[in-house]
Amino acid sequence: MYAPYFGLSQEPFSIAPDPRYLFMSERHREALAHLLYGLGGGGGFVLLTGEIGTGKTTVCRLFLEQVPPDCDVGYIFNPKLTVPELLQSVCDEFRLQVPRRADGSATVKDYLDPLNAFLLQSHARGRHSVLIIDEAQNLSADVLEQLRLLTNLETSERKLLQIILIGQPELRDLLAQPQLEQLAQRVIARYHLDALTARETEQYVRHRLEVAGLARAFPFERKALLRIHERTGGVPRRINLLCDRALLGAYSRGEPAVTPKVVDQAAREVFGDKPRAVPRSWQPAAVLGAGVLAGAGAAALFLGMRSPEPAAVPAATGAPAQAASVAAAPAVAAASAPASAVVAVAATPAVPPTLYRDEKQAWRALAKAWNADAAEGDPCPALARDSLQCFTRTVPLAMVRQLDRPGIVTLDAASGRPSYAVLTALSDKAATLSAGGGTQTVTLGALASRWNGEWATLWRAPAGFDARAPERENPSLTRWVEAQLAKSLDAEPADAKTPWRARLRSFQLSQGLPADGVLGPLTFMQLNRSAGVDEPRLRPVP
Repeated sequence: MYAPYFGLSQEPFSIAPDPRYLFMSERHREALAHLLYGLGGGGGFVLLTGEIGTGKTTVCRLFLEQVPPDCDVGYIFNPKLTVPELLQSVCDEFRLQVPRRADGSATVKDYLDPLNAFLLQSHARGRHSVLIIDEAQNLSADVLEQLRLLTNLETSERKLLQIILIGQPELRDLLAQPQLEQLAQRVIARYHLDALTARETEQYVRHRLEVAGLARAFPFERKALLRIHERTGGVPRRINLLCDRALLGAYSRGEPAVTPKVVDQAAREVFGDKPRAVPRSWQPAAVLGAGVLAGAGAAALFLGMRSPEPAAVPAATGAPAQAASVAAAPAVAAASAPASAVVAVAATPAVPPTLYRDEKQAWRALAKAWNADAAEGDPCPALARDSLQCFTRTVPLAMVRQLDRPGIVTLDAASGRPSYAVLTALSDKAATLSAGGGTQTVTLGALASRWNGEWATLWRAPAGFDARAPERENPSLTRWVEAQLAKSLDAEPADAKTPWRARLRSFQLSQGLPADGVLGPLTFMQLNRSAGVDEPRLRPVP
């Protein structure tokens, strides 16, 4: 109903599980990494807990997509079962035939015998068996004890059944009971999935709107986004319900954007009149100032960046028309922005930087951020002598944000006369570029109008790395990688039960990287970050 009014191709806040709208926060990636790590942990129990609507089922679905082909998986989503009913469900999931007595009944032993035989045969064929139980807080104590007994079957190397328990926070209290201490001691990995922070709530809302095809000004005021986090506690399902009703409310009132007042009214309609008591762990974190330099002014200044040639050279082919089209969209936002934001744009002292025409100049400028000297000639071989490796690839801005390091952006490549600048700061709405001794803050829309996605940066190689054969293993490099994986995944460095390549894939997934198990540049960058290696970071937009 409201989608066309806000320039959307579809309504973005349905609670139906549409994979196109998947949003993985840092904690969702960590939860997934813990599940994957537990998969190779030699059997036993893995525990994932979280409040209702925080995304446990989403993480579980992603986990199922990543399960290796040599795993047999059983999934039970209704655990309010007796012991015989549970065992029957497990056998059904693994497609096991259970012998029946003359009266059609079966005992616990009748279920256990074929299940044990199946687990032994699977192990002999090199296969793994995983049982996932959702809503596990509803399991009774005797059923939990039976699950513990199922993990007794083991070889000298590993237990033959991996059990993943997914449930609400009450599951942690349940396992803390004295009579379940033996089971609790068999939990090899556990993770509690918290709700989204205030910043992540805004990112979540923006993500869903972008997927829904947002083609106009962002339809939520900043204070409204903060109110949404307060009212929902950062729980994605509640965010969907509230944002959907708030957009409908703004549409019915004919307002251009959702205001805090509209959010409050929508919250009363969706959640009731009583304000929601937000758990302490969900209290909104302090939100950084927006640093809003968005608007027609910022876009126009960016288009004024100068070429180093003495003669007047257009910034790109057809620059005047481009300037008009780029400035038009931010102008919509500026028209409804607070006066202070517009004044900030007008008052910003800006001398348009002189863009680099020679990419080597940009590399030398970037090297200064690393306190390195690129010297004359080809910069990358010179930097490699200081263990700094050059990296160039076409990447989305989200990946640049994830890697969190300054880099070189290639501008106006389609014109045949590319220019270069160093990206030094980044926010949700703006970016700061540096070139030729000057800096300029621009809107992300203005940046996108001239940037083709080509991005280059530096990363520090660890001891033992050989650029000629990056995949060549040596003891010092392997030890360093294992130590960083252990630190990131909260595991022991010398965990022989799980090959470090499997743990590397878990780490890559947790960092939003392709889970290929390969020690590539992007993986080294994130390992360095988790290790606290001293490398430059992107600054907040001033």
